[in-house]
Amino acid sequence: MEQLLEYIKPELLVVAVVLFLIRKALQKTALIKEKYIPLWVGGAGIIICSVYVFAVCDCRSGGNIAMALFTSITQGILVAGLSAYAGQLDEKMHRKK
Repeated sequence: MEQLLEYIKPELLVVAVVLFLIRKALQKTALIKEKYIPLWVGGAGIIICSVYVFAVCDCRSGGNIAMALFTSITQGILVAGLSAYAGQLDEKMHRKK
């Protein structure tokens, strides 16, 4: 877990919490099948991270735009993974009670 946190930008850690809450909400509704929830959460992570990265990016050249896109995708996947890890911990904690 500590190694994962090394790769996530500190300002984007809050996105993992948001994605955890989105995951919980989707699990309680019948809108999306359980097997598709990780895809939705991953997509939401990429979109949310993209909004932040492009808001702080100096996107005046193709290289900067490509780097912002790469950063958005990788950070989105990482925070989605962190939220899934938190979800697994949450499930294990509730089973033990």
